[in-house]
Amino acid sequence: MADVHDVATRSRNMAAIRGANTKPELQVRRALHASGLRFRLHAKDLPGKPDLVFPRHKAVIFVHGCFWHGHDCHLFKMPKTRQDFWADKIGRNVANDKKAAAALQGDAWRVGLVWECALKGRTKPDFAETMQALAMWVRSAEPSITLRGS
Repeated sequence: MADVHDVATRSRNMAAIRGANTKPELQVRRALHASGLRFRLHAKDLPGKPDLVFPRHKAVIFVHGCFWHGHDCHLFKMPKTRQDFWADKIGRNVANDKKAAAALQGDAWRVGLVWECALKGRTKPDFAETMQALAMWVRSAEPSITLRGS
């Protein structure tokens, strides 16, 4: 059984994990802003609080970390300790992601998803091409886009 010190340390470590303004999110924001797109950040009035909101284009983008959102790529590895805890936590994140995307699409929003592995790791595609595809999607009428490593 974990002692009080272990629980407190774990809580501090979990509190240090960013939910917004992550490095991958900042990369995407910089690239899309440089391409002339303007957006709102973390709109609390929309389901799932999308990372970027393009009201003019009726589009939102989520930038998901592969670990926290249970992506099936080389960046995701289930921890060996407290597997039940992590399976539940990541499972809830995945369920919340699906629920938010469905609610947004139900309100006629177009939903884009950028996985962390599209921006880093051994399978990442060319960054400039990836961001160009994302900017083109925002300006298009396509209902959705998912960018991930190859």
